[in-house]
Amino acid sequence: MQVATGTVVNGKIAIDGVHLAEGAVVAVVMRGPDESFSLTESQENELLDAMAEIERGEFLSLDEMLNSLPTRS
Repeated sequence: MQVATGTVVNGKIAIDGVHLAEGAVVAVVMRGPDESFSLTESQENELLDAMAEIERGEFLSLDEMLNSLPTRS
C-alpha cells in the first residue's frame, strides 16, 4: 500500500516518482481550490492501517451501517 500525491495534467493524474501497474485500483482524495491537503506521519499511518483493514474485509457495507443506525421514532 502506498500514499502518493499528484497533479492533474491534461485531465489525467500525474504522479512523479511512483510506478503504478496498469489496471491498478486507486483512491483519489481531492481538495478544494482554497484548501490544502497534508497528513502528519501519524495520520498517514492511521490512513494506511484503515486501508489495510478494508483489504482484509474488516468493514461494514453501506447496508450494514445503515441498518445499525437507530431508527427515528
